[in-house]
Amino acid sequence: MAHGGKMMHKKFSVLVIFAILLMVVSLVVALMMYKVDVTEYVVVTQFGNPIAVNDSPGLRIKLPDPIQSVQRLDRRIQLYQTSPIELLTLDKKSVSLDYFGTWKILDPVLYLKTVKDRVGAESRLMDVFSSALGVQLGKYDFERLVNVDSEKLLLDGMVADAVEFARSRAADYGIEVVDVQIRLLNFPEANKQSVYDRMSAEREQMAQKYRAEGSEEAARIRADAEKQQSLIMADAYKQSQQIKGEGDAQAIRIYGEAFQKDTQFYEFIRTLETYEKTIDGNTMLVLPSTAEILKYLSGSIAQ
Repeated sequence: MAHGGKMMHKKFSVLVIFAILLMVVSLVVALMMYKVDVTEYVVVTQFGNPIAVNDSPGLRIKLPDPIQSVQRLDRRIQLYQTSPIELLTLDKKSVSLDYFGTWKILDPVLYLKTVKDRVGAESRLMDVFSSALGVQLGKYDFERLVNVDSEKLLLDGMVADAVEFARSRAADYGIEVVDVQIRLLNFPEANKQSVYDRMSAEREQMAQKYRAEGSEEAARIRADAEKQQSLIMADAYKQSQQIKGEGDAQAIRIYGEAFQKDTQFYEFIRTLETYEKTIDGNTMLVLPSTAEILKYLSGSIAQ
């Protein structure tokens, strides 16, 4: 019995030791292995200094903590937005700019050394975006940024220049600026009414100028039209008089030819024309019976 007890005790001790070794091995393996996700960078540091960057998904091996550690960084595009800022245009107009920017980590090691985390990154990006927009906005007059005429509007170009400026500055922190977009471009509340009043006065001045130019142009057009009318009327009168003279000459010629062919018939026709022009239903003629004009009516009178 004593010998059997010793054997069982020995087996139990072996099992305990094996279990302890298995736990130690599992712990060491857990401390040495790590997983890399497709959405992240994993930076391996040795005593705080970056020595490797992994961006391919899968399992990796490192030395156990605290010799080597891992830091995980989101490699997806991040959104940065803040409260509106006030800036000056080239023509010294103060505007309120509400914007947002998108960014991502370009160099994980440089990112960790310069900004360390997202809070530090956004602190730097606030300076980068505001300085980029301030520099570019200061190159344009306000009417080039807000205008109903698409040919005068240069807002898209200003934003594109701001993106390039911000991109070059953010690269110093291992960050890539993807885009910047303006949500609202407006006047500061304190200056709104005075700006609106000034804009209204400027538009009224322009309206008066256009009305004066329109009245001047209308007067010029009317004068030109009246001149053209006078010329047309004079030319028409000249032509009518010419045609009338030609008609009278033609009539005289025809009358002359008719008179030469048959003097009595010509005299008769001319007398009838005289009757037609001088006698109607209300006409009373008092003439001697021997009057030449009555010779073709004498028969009627006698009756």
